[in-house]
Amino acid sequence: MYTEDLLSIIKKRRSVFPPQYNQEEITREELALIFEAANWAPSHKKTEPWRFVVLEGPSKDRFREYVKRVYVQGTPTDQLNDRKINALIEKCDKSNKIVLINFINLEKNPEWEELAATSMAVQNMWLMATALNIGAYWSSPANVIANVDEFTTMEEGEKCVGVFYMGKHDGDLLEGSRQPAESKVKFLEY
Repeated sequence: MYTEDLLSIIKKRRSVFPPQYNQEEITREELALIFEAANWAPSHKKTEPWRFVVLEGPSKDRFREYVKRVYVQGTPTDQLNDRKINALIEKCDKSNKIVLINFINLEKNPEWEELAATSMAVQNMWLMATALNIGAYWSSPANVIANVDEFTTMEEGEKCVGVFYMGKHDGDLLEGSRQPAESKVKFLEY
């Protein structure tokens, strides 16, 4: 791969939201590539703390009901919003795959390092998904991730830090923009 190709994929990576997804299936082969990319993220002391739970079929339907229940239970009655409930349902229904982003802290490193390693694994997933024309979106709804052990069994020390919605999409995405890299880099020469 040429450096320009890699930089092009990095620049094309976007948050692609569930309403933009079509109904085309993400294959097991594509998922294998995405998780293989994640698996090559760096981690201090080689802890490889990232853990992923793929939801599809009936488990995706159960997750939709879980998300709805957590929202309703955690929101004062006078603040409940049907539009918000419908948006939560739509995210689940329009996503072909939903991935719970977890990490396990084995107490070998500070927790922030394990979270950083997991974030790098997700970035690798996102880049591979971009190369495969699969849209993705990382969401971190506080009540959902804090109570995910009500939805699925977690290992000792495992913590959920997000929900990765995925789906294939049609058409071009908006071009991204960033401030110049030079404005964020300082060279010390003394």
